[in-house]
Amino acid sequence: MHTEERLIAVEPVLVAEPGFTTEDILWAVGIWSVILTMTPMIVFYMLMVA
Repeated sequence: MHTEERLIAVEPVLVAEPGFTTEDILWAVGIWSVILTMTPMIVFYMLMVA
């Protein structure tokens, strides 16, 4: 009993960190699509105002 408790307490638990999830990729694609879509409008606005 003591040996099992000691093994559990001493043995490090290796937690695998997940990579990019599908949600992360969709979020990044969404943000970049908004940025790339808005850029020509912002440039056009700046040229019209300046």
